[in-house]
Amino acid sequence: MSKRPRISAFPKCYLDAISHERSMSVFDWIDMARDLDADGLEMYEGFFTSTDADYIASVAGAIRDAGFEMPMLCCSPDFTHPDPAKRSEALEYQQQMIRIAHQLGGEGVVCRVLSGQRWPELSREQGLEYASQAIKDCLPLAEELGVVLGLENHYKDGHWLYAEFAQQMDVFVELVERIPDSQYFGVQYDPSNAVVAGDDPVELLEKVAERVVSVHASDRFLVSGAELADLRSAEGAAGYAEILKHGVTGQGINDYDAIFRKLHEVKYSGWISIEDGMNGMDEMAASLKFLRENVAHYWS
Repeated sequence: MSKRPRISAFPKCYLDAISHERSMSVFDWIDMARDLDADGLEMYEGFFTSTDADYIASVAGAIRDAGFEMPMLCCSPDFTHPDPAKRSEALEYQQQMIRIAHQLGGEGVVCRVLSGQRWPELSREQGLEYASQAIKDCLPLAEELGVVLGLENHYKDGHWLYAEFAQQMDVFVELVERIPDSQYFGVQYDPSNAVVAGDDPVELLEKVAERVVSVHASDRFLVSGAELADLRSAEGAAGYAEILKHGVTGQGINDYDAIFRKLHEVKYSGWISIEDGMNGMDEMAASLKFLRENVAHYWS
């Protein structure tokens, strides 16, 4: 039997409450998650009210005391900003997040990276050069600490005006190919984001499967009457498009049979994390059940 992936949870349902409104703390979430059938709890940069080492240590302790590991820290650097000073800030920020990821999860933990925003004045070649160089500049620190950089085929950070520069499959694959092979770099694969980009998520996985280091097993639904082309109207507006909804993993638009088959074929044994719970913790539990059953089936 091949080594099975482990399962983690990310509280998409409480993202605003923890990160923006501050009506809920990361410690509240960790305590709420105790009854979930998960092995780990994924973190997001916005969950923290401080980057002080003692505070981060308290978060790490709470995760451990609740019986979980911390497999990935989601970060959103804007490596493609037209202003070189802003790009330098993004690099410094990402390096700080690499250190925090290590403090939370130790060696082998994944720290997500993004390319940056698709700024209107940015050419494709400029964006690829800016993003690839920044990621390569992060690799020495990642290697020193044993942290793995996971480049996500992302849609759009909640604070961004513009969608991900490397949102489309061809740009994303080219960016990945510009980063030298390293055990400290790989792909953070999210099939739902490929759908949002108008791409086939299974086709994308076929292209990058050998370099996948972590997986988001989310599912998406379009509201009644909406089409993927309508997402273009979200450009220039902060946050996610209102026509996109999260739901129970396995009940949406993604072909998880094909996805799991391919991951098993390449002997993937990393973490698979749900992004769910938008309609309550019951949905999150249902998504975790779906993952647990499918991991047991495909990695039997």
